[in-house]
Order: sequence, then C-alpha cells, then structure tokens
Amino acid sequence: MIVFPAIDLKQGQVVRLAEGDMDRATIYGDDPAAQAVLFAEAGAQHLHVVDLDGSFAGRAENRAAVEAIVEAFPGHVQLGGGIRTREAVAGWFELGVSRIVMGTAALKDPQFVKDMAKEYAGGIVVAVDARDGLIATEGWAEVSDVRIEDMARRFEDAGVASLLFTDIGRDGLLKGCNIDATVELARRTDMPVIASGGVKGLDDIHMLSIHAHEGIEGVITGRALYDGRLDLAAALAMAGRSNAGRSNAGRSSAGRAGSGQA
Repeated sequence: MIVFPAIDLKQGQVVRLAEGDMDRATIYGDDPAAQAVLFAEAGAQHLHVVDLDGSFAGRAENRAAVEAIVEAFPGHVQLGGGIRTREAVAGWFELGVSRIVMGTAALKDPQFVKDMAKEYAGGIVVAVDARDGLIATEGWAEVSDVRIEDMARRFEDAGVASLLFTDIGRDGLLKGCNIDATVELARRTDMPVIASGGVKGLDDIHMLSIHAHEGIEGVITGRALYDGRLDLAAALAMAGRSNAGRSNAGRSSAGRAGSGQA
C-alpha cells in the first residue's frame, strides 16, 4: 500500500483546508519544494499535490509551485486541481507529473476523461469526492445528485488507474479515515481505490493496510503529518508490510504514465 503525503497549494503556500473550505485554511509553509524534499528524506516515493486555487478557477493557478515540486522531488508526483483540458493534461505529463487526478471533468465530461485514460495508460485517476454519499465538484463547492457507486461504475473498463475517494466531511478534521466506506467502494469496483480524508494517525494506516488485498492501493495524508500526529517513516513502514508477499502491480501502476506518451 502506498502512502501519499499531501501538499495542497493556495497562493503558492502549503496549506490544509477543513472540509474543503478555502476560508478555513491553515498555512504550514511558503516553500512547497522544500516540503517535498522533507517528505522524500523521510522515505516517501509518491506525493499527492493539489492546486486548490486551480480547482475553483478550472485552470492552473499554482504552476510555479508545482513545477518546483516536480523538479525537487525524486519520486512520483500525482497532481489534481482544475485540470480539465487536453492541453493541460499533456502539459503536465510533459513536465514530469506521474499521474493526473480528475474530479469535475470526470463528472461533467466523462468521455474526455476516458479518452485521456486511454491515451495516457496508467496516468489518470478519477476523484470520487463525496459529501453525504453524493459527488462534489468545482473544488467541492458544488454537490451533485450522483452517488459514489454510480460515478465509479461509469469508469469501469475505461483504463483509469485508480479511484481517489475522499469523504469531504472528514477532510482536514483528523476524525479518522472513513475505512468502511472506502473498503466498500473497493469491493464494489475492479479499480484500485486510494483513501483520503480525515487520517489522524497510525491506526488509520494499519486498518487500511489490512484491506490492501481488497483493492486499497494507497492513502493520502496531510494534516496529521503537518501537526506531528503521524510519523511518515512509521506510516511508510507499516504500509510497506502490507505489500509483503504481493506483486508490485499496485506500486507500478502509481508510477509514471507510459514512457513516450506525453
């Protein structure tokens, strides 16, 4: 199982939001690239980066910060936030981003996302961000009438690398990850699932790792790391043990999109 430390960007700063509310942001630093290096030094091989401003604008708003992170981090960078055009997808892959996360585009233009998943094999992740079981878009500012399972079903056999499931009601609040809902989603789909939202400590990593064999590919954690409630090295070690005796398929799928495709 992969642990993805999160770097959320707002106006060039490293922040964490509470329940996706831009007005409830806690600033943790003004040097995203330096933060990426710290995560790498702790052993992280994957990062989850979100352009929060871009999520609302529908275009890159923290490009310089993302570029600096990709340049500084020696592993794989997974990027989300306002990526809704073919040009944007191609541009980020050319820069060196490993995987791109799409949420709003997945709901509003599913064929586009399927086309990108086919063109960039292993490079597209669909965000299943939900509030009370319903999909939220536009930086979580809008809630649709589409249920989690229905959204996931649209992308089965489409070549999508993974589903990223976030329980918005827990995100940034250290309430604990919604293990039950995450595992249930993994059981209902053939796609690997990445857990996100509410991770508060090593217990969450342990519980998710127990279910890794059921399709839990990884977990994203942010505030728990920044607040010192979760030791990244310990989390990586625990997640690594869940891979013992299993193939590298999950880790490989989280690597860069097929060479030469960008």
